[in-house]
Amino acid sequence: MVIISPKNDIPIPVSITAQARQFAEPFIGHEQLVSGENELTHADAESAILRSLGGADELLAAPYLVYACAHLSRPQEVLTKVFGAPLASLAVTTHQLTRVQAQARGSAPAKIDTVRKMLLAFSRDLRVVLMRLASRLQTLRFHAANKLPLDPAIAAESLQVFAPLANRLGIWQIKWELEDLAFRFSEPDVYRDIAAKLQQKRGEREQGIQALTEAILRGLTGHGPGQAQLNTHGLEVQGRPKHIYSIVKKMRGKSLAFDHVFDVQALRIITPSVTDCYAALSWVHEHFTPIESEFDDYIARPKPNGYQSLHTVVRDGRGAPIEVQIRTRAMHEHAESGVAAHWAYKEAGTKGYAGVLANSDYDSKIAMLRQLLAWERDLSGSLATEGISNAGLFDDRIYVLTPEAAVVDLPKGATPVDFAYALHTDLGHRCRGAHVDGVLVPLNTALQNGQTVSIVAAKDGGPSRDWLNFELGFVVSSRAKTKIRAWFNAQALQSTIAKGREAVEKLLQREGKTALKLDTLAEQLGFKGADALFEVVGKDELSLRSIETVLRPPEALPPPDERLLKRAASEALTPKGGILVVGIDSLMTQLAKCCKPAPPDPIGGFVTRGKGVSVHRLDCRNFKELVQRSHERVIQVTWGQPAKNANGSGADSAKYPVDVSVEANDRQGLLRDVSDVFSRQKTNVIGVQTQTIQDVAWMTFTVEVSDSTRLDKVLHELKGVKGVTSAKRR
Repeated sequence: MVIISPKNDIPIPVSITAQARQFAEPFIGHEQLVSGENELTHADAESAILRSLGGADELLAAPYLVYACAHLSRPQEVLTKVFGAPLASLAVTTHQLTRVQAQARGSAPAKIDTVRKMLLAFSRDLRVVLMRLASRLQTLRFHAANKLPLDPAIAAESLQVFAPLANRLGIWQIKWELEDLAFRFSEPDVYRDIAAKLQQKRGEREQGIQALTEAILRGLTGHGPGQAQLNTHGLEVQGRPKHIYSIVKKMRGKSLAFDHVFDVQALRIITPSVTDCYAALSWVHEHFTPIESEFDDYIARPKPNGYQSLHTVVRDGRGAPIEVQIRTRAMHEHAESGVAAHWAYKEAGTKGYAGVLANSDYDSKIAMLRQLLAWERDLSGSLATEGISNAGLFDDRIYVLTPEAAVVDLPKGATPVDFAYALHTDLGHRCRGAHVDGVLVPLNTALQNGQTVSIVAAKDGGPSRDWLNFELGFVVSSRAKTKIRAWFNAQALQSTIAKGREAVEKLLQREGKTALKLDTLAEQLGFKGADALFEVVGKDELSLRSIETVLRPPEALPPPDERLLKRAASEALTPKGGILVVGIDSLMTQLAKCCKPAPPDPIGGFVTRGKGVSVHRLDCRNFKELVQRSHERVIQVTWGQPAKNANGSGADSAKYPVDVSVEANDRQGLLRDVSDVFSRQKTNVIGVQTQTIQDVAWMTFTVEVSDSTRLDKVLHELKGVKGVTSAKRR
């Protein structure tokens, strides 16, 4: 916008701030904020505060457009046309943050946490934070000037969020005024008491400290009485009186009475070298009265966090105490911006009296924010024009909003799926689409700080397996990944249980036991419930034969003759099957197919219904389960003496089937080479099963042996076959 001069028709440029004010005045000139303050007046004051910080012209114009946004149907589009995209985005973003703060719900601590998170979310553009600080300061000024009551929540936010942020950004003039004004409203009686004890107005105290600063500087540089012997190049003396809230914090934090707070007035002397620090200290003690108990040498004995400085308290000519800190320029920069930054060691020190904890990662990010503030001052309008922001400072986390303006904390790169799972697991499962700032987006869209997200959900259903595909980028947060995997695991478990239920119910139908309660059956088998039984059956970890033994208990055995019970096992007759049931003759036996025992394996017997005694190896898993559940049906068995051949030798003609398992790297001719081993060892193979998965072959050979110990040589030779990694008896 330009104005044409009536004399020479020379165009006179109008600042962007004036343009913005002229644009916004029709919308906000007669509107009031919740506080009762006129919106245009508030914007004028906010712009003036930003000007005092050295803000660029675009930044000074933004407050007017922020309040105009509420009166525009499409603010982004309208403001972009008139003022350009960078300034429009700044105004709309700040307006959104203002709206979120106004809509924050919950208890006072919850509201404060929401405001803190939102300031972090929008701090990618430092100008947004500066405008919120200036707006809050003007709100406090308005209430104080008009003696209006202030909402306690606003005072608490000012003390716990806005003032600490101004402190960490190094904006001292806003920091102390926010604290004093907020404290004035939150604890008016204490404020008035301390103010009365100070006995001076702030302006008078500042004048006094300024005069003292100048006197010390003249003395140290040789232009006053008692010249100090030190290098004056780069010498600096800083001074300011402590404000009321700072005094109260110290009194409460260190349990001090007002009379014992010695740093109501404070000076800082910055020297070129360590030697000059001690020279300046000597001069100060020579020209002022030191309080001996209030001296600390943190140069010789640095604090654990590396902080170094000389601290002393002296009395001026009127007897008023003055705290003096003396340090080198390097020490000062370390204290201001390093790990011993002023806010860190004062607010989160061992006393911890401000209730604020420092975080090293956060410290470094705040240091970068402070650099951005300096750039804003140095570059003036170029920073705002180019849209330079602090994007990347909070790369580890992002903060987005629900449609109800609730803040959701997510990791960087999070998607709408992560957002849905952060709200509720069931919402994540049913997530089918998402709107970001009102626009429908793909579910693998990376969210940005400050965006508003709403989820489109189905009535029922579950997640997609594609969500776990890293390359597709649907989920980033560990919470979402865990919930998705848990859902699929639960589905697999239900499928296994259904499979086991079907097998058990078919068995009950065959046995005519459909009236038997499934929970009762599970309890008899040692399970907590029916689903636990179905799960192990579905996984083939429990054979149906084990369930049959419970469904068909054996008939009562007739009491054996006492003579037979006393007869020694060695005297028992050998049955046809080659197995001797100790104490009983001619009892039908059968070798269990699950473990295929063969002499001289240690064996045990289990009495079945109608099938005699089932003989198992003692290390058989099924036999161990049978022993645990029906130990009264276990019976002792042993291998009988080998039958005599016609020539009278003791060779045993009985053959027993035994399974041999072979694992090998698959290759051409592997089965032939393995079969050759059995052929050379004269071992008859009666069954073969093979399976190959990803070049690994698993082979099971059923062979006939008269003695299981004869397998040792076979197994040893099998392990020597090329490619074989394992050969053992099953």
